[in-house]
Amino acid sequence: MANEIRLLRFLAQDMTQAELGRRVGLTRQTIAAIEQERYSPSLDVAFRIAHVFGKRIDEVFHWSPDGTATDAAGKPEPN
Repeated sequence: MANEIRLLRFLAQDMTQAELGRRVGLTRQTIAAIEQERYSPSLDVAFRIAHVFGKRIDEVFHWSPDGTATDAAGKPEPN
C-alpha cells in the first residue's frame, strides 16, 4: 500500500522512524517496512500514524483495488 509517511516525517521537522514508532507503539523496523511498502499496517495502526501527523487516513495511505500503487490524488504512480 502506497503511503506518504517518509514525506510527512520530513515535513514534521525530520521526525525519525524511531520517533514515529515510539509515538504509535511500533519499532523503527516496522515503520521502515511500512514506508517501503513491504508491510501493510492494521487499520488501527494506520489511524494512529495519520493522527500523529494530523492527517486523515486517506491523506497518508493510498489503496487501489487492483493492487497498483496510486499517488495522493488516486492516480496510478508511474513505474
